Amino acid sequence: MFDIWLAIYDTLLTLGRVFIDIAFAIVTGWLLGYISLKSKTFENIYISLSEIFESVPVISFFPVVLIFFVFSIGGSLGIELAVLFLVFTAVVWNIWMGIYQAFKTVPSEMEEVIRNYRFGFVGKMLRLYIPFSIPRIAANLIPSFADALFYITVSEVFSIGTKCYEVPGIGTLIAQYTAEGDYTDAIYALIVLGIFTTTITLLLREFAEYSVKKYGLDTEASLKSFKRGRFRIRYSARLSNSKGVFAKLGKYLTKPPYFTRQNRLMDEEEEAKKRKIPINMISAGIGILLLIIILYGAYSVIISVKPSTWSYLISTLPQDLIDLGADYLRVAVISLMSFIFAVFVGYYIARHTNADRAIVPIIQTFSAFPAPAYFPLLYGFTYTYVSSIFGPFTNEFYVLLLGFISTFYYVFYSFWIGVKNLPSEYWELMDNLKLGFWTKMRKIILPATFPYIIAGMSSTINSAWGGLAIGEYWPDIYQSQTLEVRTGLMKALAVADNQGNLALVGWLSLIFAIIVVIYSVLFTRKMMDLARKKYVAEEGIYAA
Repeated sequence: MFDIWLAIYDTLLTLGRVFIDIAFAIVTGWLLGYISLKSKTFENIYISLSEIFESVPVISFFPVVLIFFVFSIGGSLGIELAVLFLVFTAVVWNIWMGIYQAFKTVPSEMEEVIRNYRFGFVGKMLRLYIPFSIPRIAANLIPSFADALFYITVSEVFSIGTKCYEVPGIGTLIAQYTAEGDYTDAIYALIVLGIFTTTITLLLREFAEYSVKKYGLDTEASLKSFKRGRFRIRYSARLSNSKGVFAKLGKYLTKPPYFTRQNRLMDEEEEAKKRKIPINMISAGIGILLLIIILYGAYSVIISVKPSTWSYLISTLPQDLIDLGADYLRVAVISLMSFIFAVFVGYYIARHTNADRAIVPIIQTFSAFPAPAYFPLLYGFTYTYVSSIFGPFTNEFYVLLLGFISTFYYVFYSFWIGVKNLPSEYWELMDNLKLGFWTKMRKIILPATFPYIIAGMSSTINSAWGGLAIGEYWPDIYQSQTLEVRTGLMKALAVADNQGNLALVGWLSLIFAIIVVIYSVLFTRKMMDLARKKYVAEEGIYAA
């Protein structure tokens, strides 16, 4: 008999782990984002490492989990920390990238005001950077929540070789029901989880709407200045939101105690700056130290591997590169599908209030529902029909489908919030010029949302690997059937992990990391810089 109270308790445990990781990701993202502004050296290291770790599937972290948490700490505490770490590796990167993208695209006029008033670190963060990053954080909270639930079923119950580790949670409960063939109770548990995820995603959606209205720069969503022929100041984004950044700032700073103190200490501060170590040197030092620690850890692992093992690993390199190429092709297909979905569906619902209210909650609930929990049932119920259409490409279809539903929401939410956060002056211009859909997209919408698109596409590309890691080799997915592709690096990783071959797991992860570093340097960093230089829509308001 289904125990509903056990399902509710396990769901609350799972959600508690998710929000602990999300809160920690936001706080650390603010700090790392600010440091990256002050040091190009740290920025290069930070972005490259973030790209690597975001792309590396959860499977690749298992050796780290095994060594540092399961073996070193041990017991239930070690396993609990291991689960928190695994979920953290799934949710943190897009939040960090969203905050970094927000900090990098703060309008220069706002930064100039902050500099002129000589704010310190805390003042800059509380009065400019954190408020400006809120819409980006809100846009990434929903996919982060969804991604956490996606990976929770493979994190609360994880195995390395023949050894299985688990903690109480809804992922463990659903896995137990599925393993026992109790699909009825598994569906009931999914319903309980669905109720919680629906409620939370609706709340996160309201927070996203609120963040745009409060912290967006004169957006159409918040610009309700005229109602029934009267100008209403409290609904004006230009007067209200800008007041929060500038007028309130000026009012605070012109108070006699602060103004007097600033004048009195101005000369002392200038003198102190001459003696103080520049923050960019400190930031660069932190980044270099972090890189040294990682390289030392890699060196320790390398020298611990036998020469005969290295010979075997190096001999697999040609096939590994072929596998990697096949996976990049899959990622390209998934990313293209996600981008097309985001542009057309995201634009439509952002511009139609009724569709926004009806469709977004559905997408949010669907994306927040952990695919590994229901995908085996979907696979079992649709396999006969799908195989009759795709034939020998049936498994490829399911792998691409799993990759799409596990990652499409990153670029979708980013583009959706970018359209909603577009200053109202742009919409007025497009309406006055009577621009068509394609002209709007090509000349205004896509360029204006470019920073959001880059942040979303970066997370989409990097997170697609997680879906491939699960789908390319999934033994006993449904009634002893195995979902498996012929060629793929993620399949090779999964098979090596299933066999307990940690040396091969580490080697494949190393090859993957090198390719991701090249990608991060050639794509993400350059696109972020381009977005800052040419495509910050808010700066167009000041220019006008």
